[in-house]
Amino acid sequence: MTKKEYSLELGGKTMTATFTDLAEQASGSVILRYGDTTVLVTAVMGKKEKDMDYFPLTVDFEEKFYAAGRIPGSFPRREGRPSDDAILSGRVIDRTIRPLFNPAIRTDIQVVATVLSIDAEDPDTLGVIGASIALATSDIPWGGPVSAIRIGKKKGSDAFIVNPIFTERAQTDMELDLLLCGKDGAVTMIEVGAKEVSEEVLAGAFAAGMEEIEKIQKFQGELVRAIGKTKRSIPDRTIKPEIADAFQEFESRFESSIYNGEAGKAHIHALSDEFIKKVVETMPEDAKMAAQYFEERLEILMRQKAIDEKKRVDGRGMDEIRSLYAQAGGVSSVLHGSGIFYRGGTHVFSALTLGSPDDAQLIDSIEEKQTKKRFMHHYNFPPYSVGETGRMGGLNRRMIGHGALAEKALSAVIPPKEIFPYTIRLVSEAFASNGSTSMGSVCASTLALMDGGVPIAAPVAGIAMGIMYDSPDRYAILTDIQGPEDEHGDMDFKVAGTARGVTAIQLDIKLDGVPVPMLVEGLTKAKEARLKILETMLTAIPSSRASLSPRAPKIVSLKVPVDMIGMVIGPSGKNIKKIQEETGVTVTIEDDGTIFITG
Repeated sequence: MTKKEYSLELGGKTMTATFTDLAEQASGSVILRYGDTTVLVTAVMGKKEKDMDYFPLTVDFEEKFYAAGRIPGSFPRREGRPSDDAILSGRVIDRTIRPLFNPAIRTDIQVVATVLSIDAEDPDTLGVIGASIALATSDIPWGGPVSAIRIGKKKGSDAFIVNPIFTERAQTDMELDLLLCGKDGAVTMIEVGAKEVSEEVLAGAFAAGMEEIEKIQKFQGELVRAIGKTKRSIPDRTIKPEIADAFQEFESRFESSIYNGEAGKAHIHALSDEFIKKVVETMPEDAKMAAQYFEERLEILMRQKAIDEKKRVDGRGMDEIRSLYAQAGGVSSVLHGSGIFYRGGTHVFSALTLGSPDDAQLIDSIEEKQTKKRFMHHYNFPPYSVGETGRMGGLNRRMIGHGALAEKALSAVIPPKEIFPYTIRLVSEAFASNGSTSMGSVCASTLALMDGGVPIAAPVAGIAMGIMYDSPDRYAILTDIQGPEDEHGDMDFKVAGTARGVTAIQLDIKLDGVPVPMLVEGLTKAKEARLKILETMLTAIPSSRASLSPRAPKIVSLKVPVDMIGMVIGPSGKNIKKIQEETGVTVTIEDDGTIFITG
């Protein structure tokens, strides 16, 4: 076995990149170790181009139970479908590396991160850095490297923690968990879970994280210079002059047709279809190129109008939020709680269900062994929400990602089990979509929680910010982006929080990076929008209802000494089973002697 190792001191520990011939058929590979957590990342580019109109990138994050020294608990004793955590980790890598590829690539590229061992250190950051190293040192054309760091902060402390371990992140006094990715002094991806932290704290965390990222970037640069391969060429996809000529017929009405004050994409699609049909009449093989040219012209127009004229497609001001509507309850008395939230053409319905402690989800993964999860948020996005037909049922990565983001935003205000012992499940249905249904889900879910009488710490609202970017001196920040601005803009910056502070952030971009000062400006505008949305929500329901729904179960609790738990349970659970059979209640006994009776 051939082997080369390179190391970097980071956050008081050593990160080691090992290059071997273990996965020698891959275009690029690296084994990255930090503490006792080890991840193998491979990158492969296919041999042939595909006839498609999008860039075919796939990212997989593989969790293996052997990495934790365990055997899977499933009947076949093999790993099954990816866990939600694995899917979210794969999305983090995908969202970080995708903007740095040339979108003209039509050859399959697959990045696979396989966790070989896991200890106290987070494999997500290693997955991002490993993907960057594997791509940057391979022959795959890519605009990296890019790096990742996790930054934590405890309540009452001004110090930021670099790469906090799992146990630190789980502590109740940890008020900030930031996963930051970037390159060349700019941010490329953000994930934040927080407990109502201020925008000023976030700005400080961004700055601290970028300092660490620059160290990793320098390290990766040295690796590329030492072992990097010559990159493959990308076929030229220059637009045919005949297509540009055909567009001249639409030039005079292009702007007026797009900027007619209409929300959504229908009018844009109508003009695009008309142009493509015109091109196909004389160039039947060039429909995809015609569509590409139309998209390019549209993005140029939208960027110019936003930056130079402060104009948006639907006629709103740059900081203007679409019309709002909030409703708490009123759907059916059968539901334990419900909320409906409208923001323009985005309409979300959320339903609350309360259950006993035994209804908690049992998580069994390489990161969490037999852990009970008592708060869940699930998100659905049916095809009719965008006026399309399609397959119903099942999950996709987007649904899991959006559900997890809203769950993260709401987790900070969920009452602790000692106060409210119920298992809480929220389901958000995106019934109509024109931009940021995930943030709509946060708002609708808050309304459902309050309608159901859940004593949350504070209402949570979310907003999606966008940017049209030309240079550090020429850009425009957009509040409450709708569909065309999400699709053709340069940033999707989702920020959720209470009136007191931020609880969750997710940043995706289509640029090489966004400077930190722009993000801080975006945070300020997001706060203004969030407060306006909260006003509308609090008009619908000023506070959580004083009592639970009559349809919700009732829970009483008591506590016995730990040494008497066995007496309460009885031989083989005899006493508990008898109580449950005779009364219909559910009895849950915790390890500390707390007993919950649900009925």
